[in-house]
Amino acid sequence: MCFSHLRWNFVCQRPQHLLTRAAKWFDVLFIEEPVFEAGGTARLKREGVGPSLEVLVPIVDPADTQSLAQVLHGLVARELDGSRHRTRVFWYYTPAALAFTQTLHRDLTIYDNMDELSAFRGASDALVSQERTLLATADLVFTGGYSLYAAKRDAHPDIHCFPSSVETVHFARARQGTTPDPADQAALARPRLGFFGVVDERFDADFLAQFADLRPEWQFVILGPVVKIDPAELPKRPNIHWLGPKLYDDLPDYLAHWDLGLMPFALNAATRFISPTKTPEFLAAGLPVISTPIVDVVRGYGEAGLVEIADTPGTAVLAAEALMARARAPWLPVSTPASPAIPRGCYGPERSGIQMRRHDLFAPSLPVRCFR
Repeated sequence: MCFSHLRWNFVCQRPQHLLTRAAKWFDVLFIEEPVFEAGGTARLKREGVGPSLEVLVPIVDPADTQSLAQVLHGLVARELDGSRHRTRVFWYYTPAALAFTQTLHRDLTIYDNMDELSAFRGASDALVSQERTLLATADLVFTGGYSLYAAKRDAHPDIHCFPSSVETVHFARARQGTTPDPADQAALARPRLGFFGVVDERFDADFLAQFADLRPEWQFVILGPVVKIDPAELPKRPNIHWLGPKLYDDLPDYLAHWDLGLMPFALNAATRFISPTKTPEFLAAGLPVISTPIVDVVRGYGEAGLVEIADTPGTAVLAAEALMARARAPWLPVSTPASPAIPRGCYGPERSGIQMRRHDLFAPSLPVRCFR
């Protein structure tokens, strides 16, 4: 049973990649944050999203917000009582779920600390104390990157650094050179520099605007939902194209027709510990990448020469010109995961390999009956 602050159908990332693979060994229930609807009795809305994997959305009357934790506790407790499984693993992406699960029986507690949620815009003041409690009670802890691991390595006796990996076969489709250019970008001139992901307080819109102004003949393509910031405040330029959210399955089609991957992250509290999944995804797609100096990107990719680091729009222009002057051939082989330009450790391992390593860590702690 996974408790997540992210909705399953929002963007496809670490929880989806890992839990679809966990479903090979477990029956997985993915519990989202509640949706409020007036009238009716509190319930769990169910959706099967894969073999042995269901998404459960608590539907709660707004009148019950004062007793929300109690309502959610009751919904989850009834779900567990009706389950045929007697052995339970609780997998947390958000410590906030402790408010309604702390007293529920489980055989193993895992905290997959993929982000420093307390630093995000709109975060609850209670998150810090809730995480402290979760770290004190969890059996096993994973972190989503090296900087997050370094900050918390002394907070738990069994904590492991597991940076997000990449579905190489999926993104390597962009290397084939045979996918049609999606209709909403097909008319754009080249070169094209692109970003895909959530556009929120972690995205440096000013950096993008200045970069675009320095090279008005270049096209900047941005894919993804805009959340927690006002879309009206995003820069409007003839060469900046906000194309909105796209299906995960369609991303390689867009990347196949870009010249560079761009990661213009702001340097603020919300990005101090991020380890962007899109870094290896860009590389698997065969795209050279430019990033602002995010700690985990510099350490894992910049120092290895796999990503160009630019701390100003001006240096980003210089890096982009140098990258586009290079021959693309060394970036594009698809015959082996260990191409000369992309060492095996950065091209992969596949997410299934990461999941297997995690499984090896926590499986010995569980009774045999935990597995299907």
